[in-house]
Formats: sequence, C-alpha cells, structure tokens
Amino acid sequence: MTEHLFTEERSAEIVAASFARTEDSRLRTVLDSLVRHLHAFVKDVALTPEEWQAAIAFLTTTGQTCTDTRQEFILLSDVLGVSMLVETLNHRAGGELTESTVEGPFHVIASPPRALGDTIDEAGKGEPCLFTGRVVGEDGTPVAGASVDIWQADADGFYDVQRPGEVPPLNLRGLFTADADGRFWFRTIVPRYYPIPDDGPVGRLLKATGRHPNRPAHIHVEVSAPGLRTLTTHLFVAGTPYLDSDAVFGVKSSLIREFAVVDDPARAAEAGLANPFRWVDFPITLRAAAP
Repeated sequence: MTEHLFTEERSAEIVAASFARTEDSRLRTVLDSLVRHLHAFVKDVALTPEEWQAAIAFLTTTGQTCTDTRQEFILLSDVLGVSMLVETLNHRAGGELTESTVEGPFHVIASPPRALGDTIDEAGKGEPCLFTGRVVGEDGTPVAGASVDIWQADADGFYDVQRPGEVPPLNLRGLFTADADGRFWFRTIVPRYYPIPDDGPVGRLLKATGRHPNRPAHIHVEVSAPGLRTLTTHLFVAGTPYLDSDAVFGVKSSLIREFAVVDDPARAAEAGLANPFRWVDFPITLRAAAP
C-alpha cells in the first residue's frame, strides 16, 4: 500500500500513475510527460515555496491581462520560443515549400474581405507599397481561389487594435482571394519594426532578464485552400532592425525580402500608388493536407 504514497524520489511516477485510466491516449501521453518534466524541473532548481507562489501570481496576472484584443498567454509562449518550436515541429518545410512562423498575438479579429488590388491602408500614413504574390501547390500547380489573410503594423509600429479611436478599425488588414492563376496583389504601406506589448507581465519578464521587446518589420500572411495545409507566416523587410534578435524568435532567412524602390510613374499610376513606391513579391508554395 505504501508504494502509492507520495515521496520526493517517486513524485513524478506516483502522480503520472494517477492518469493511467485516462481514456484519451494522447491526453494520457501529454500529461505523463508534463508531470515528469515539471517535477524534474522543480527538483533541478530546488524551487522554494516563495518562488512557486511568485510563478502562480505571474500566470494569474498573465491571464487577467488578456482581453478580446490582447492575448498575453500567446505573447508569453512567443517570448519563450514555444510558439516557434510548435510551428517548426508541425510545419517542417523542404524543397520549395514556404516556411511558416508564429501567428503572433494580434490576429484577434477577422480581416475584412477586399478585392484584388485594393488598399488595406485606411489611414493614409506611410511609404506606399505594392505587395504581389502567387500561391501554388508542391507540384507548381496554381491554387485558384486560395484565401490570403493579411495583417500588419503601421508606419509607427502599431496595430489597429492598439490604437482604437486613433486609426480606422480594421486598418492594415485584408482577406483576399487569389485569381485563377493563384495570383494576388494589394496596396499597403511598408511596416515599421515595433515592440511587443511590454506593459504587462510578459514585458516585466523581459525587463527582468535584460531582453528587449522588439520585433523586426514584417507583414503577416496566412494562406489556406481546400486540400492544402494552411500556412501561417511572415514576410520580413530586409534591412530592418532586430532581424537577428527578434523578441519572439520568428525570423527565418527564407522569409526576408527586399522591398524594392520603384521609380516609374506609369507603373505607379497602374497600381494606384504615388511614385516612387516600394514593391515586394512573395511566391508561396503550400503542402498538401495530411490524408
């Protein structure tokens, strides 16, 4: 009977055994591993009661900081590198496949449907930019009708949800449908690098560990189509600060692009942009969905 009683030496084994009747095998596997790693961590650092209470308070405050437009737990996962690790494990890319990266904490509202060529800039501030791309499958076949969801920061480094009442709602967000050749294009502005929200518990964690909160300039892209695996990724602006020290570890070299300067009045007029303007092209290759 005593072999089932809690001891320091057998703590993880005893607690993990309590989940033995869990019907969901995957849940049982995850809980077993979680308990064993958590108990090993507590023993490794000899965690004190005061430190455990501080950790509970930190997690409680993290939850209390979440709102309809702010997800502090995603932010915590991001700065610990867990979001990128999950993405990398589950979306390994090879060959011509486009690499994925984190969704981030600002994809919190639905992007408005827009027509190809529309602008997503509702504020009229920033360097004009033409964004073009084409969605294809692994064999190079165009993905007609692919859904392309876009969201980004503005020229000051803020998302619309961070400045309610100051910028138009849904500014710099758009949901586009690729044409019959898999192509899509829209008008926007060049985004600025920016700090992740650092006025909450995650920001205090960064300050306590001597880390900066900044992310390099980027545009979020999420692409989906029937029969293909949804891709969540970024397009990073070449030359932007913090490419080598992204606070959420989201940068991959294949996702860095030059936003070229185009000085061509005729092309600017055709695109509906002031001249000169910036242009970036982002070919996207999707993986087939798992059978």
